[in-house]
Amino acid sequence: MTQHDLQAYDPSAYPPMAVTVDLVLMSVVEGQLTVLLQRRDQPPFAGVQALPGGFVGPAEGLDEAAARVLSSKAGFGGKQAWLEQLYTFGSPARDPRMRIVSVAYFALLPAGELAEAVAAGQGLVQMPLGAMEDVLAFDHAGIVALAHERLKGKLDYVPLAFALLPALFTLRDLQDVHEAILGKPLNKPAFRRRMLDSGWIEPTGEREVETAFRPAELYRCVAEGPRV
Repeated sequence: MTQHDLQAYDPSAYPPMAVTVDLVLMSVVEGQLTVLLQRRDQPPFAGVQALPGGFVGPAEGLDEAAARVLSSKAGFGGKQAWLEQLYTFGSPARDPRMRIVSVAYFALLPAGELAEAVAAGQGLVQMPLGAMEDVLAFDHAGIVALAHERLKGKLDYVPLAFALLPALFTLRDLQDVHEAILGKPLNKPAFRRRMLDSGWIEPTGEREVETAFRPAELYRCVAEGPRV
């Protein structure tokens, strides 16, 4: 901003505005991609399902605010999660209270950890994308849709699917996660060959237990991704 711009700036010409963060917390449960939602207890949209979110504090960075919401509203304090900035949503009409710009993040969590958060939290629910309510608060339906597209688009070149799995997993588990995200079956031999050639996983020499089928070999992820 130039000196001329500073002199011409009139604060009264600009309405107040705020910045929020909204989190799309995804997991795969029983073969379905799910999103964590929270029923709003205050207007606007009181009683309507929404993404966990909150206002960014005046001395707080965006990533700090996202980590705080992940901990305080979604119950993931002290746990690691894949957390990535998704997009900035700034339509003037997206919030009836005032001009509010939302920076959306998506987080990926194993099913067991997400289930613990739902059990411990108030008003939290896991909802499969296929059963998503037609109307979510604000523009959250569009945020969820964009997060799903981002997730599908990055599967082939970013090791983010492993954030949806426990530390040890089978190749069958890994394929189930990919199929849930993509919404379609994958060719088993081709998928396994691609994963083994990716350099993202390594065999542990262990096998799964308590299975009705022949115990499959267990693998671990050796690739790194953004975590908080």
